[in-house]
Amino acid sequence: MIFAANQNRVIFTQDRDFLRLHYAGFSHSGIAYCIKGSRSIGEILRGLILIWEVLESEDMIGKVEFL
Repeated sequence: MIFAANQNRVIFTQDRDFLRLHYAGFSHSGIAYCIKGSRSIGEILRGLILIWEVLESEDMIGKVEFL
């Protein structure tokens, strides 16, 4: 998470540990989260593309977007 934040990159994950870090107050450039097994790869990609098209990188800082 530190590397991604230093590079101003949003993290896509299906690991709940990243949500725990977010709620614990760790600084990050954004998290795109999907519950494992809840979406197909195509649905995940469409969701990530939508986030990329609609939001600016500044909009994601310190936030979680759920797919």
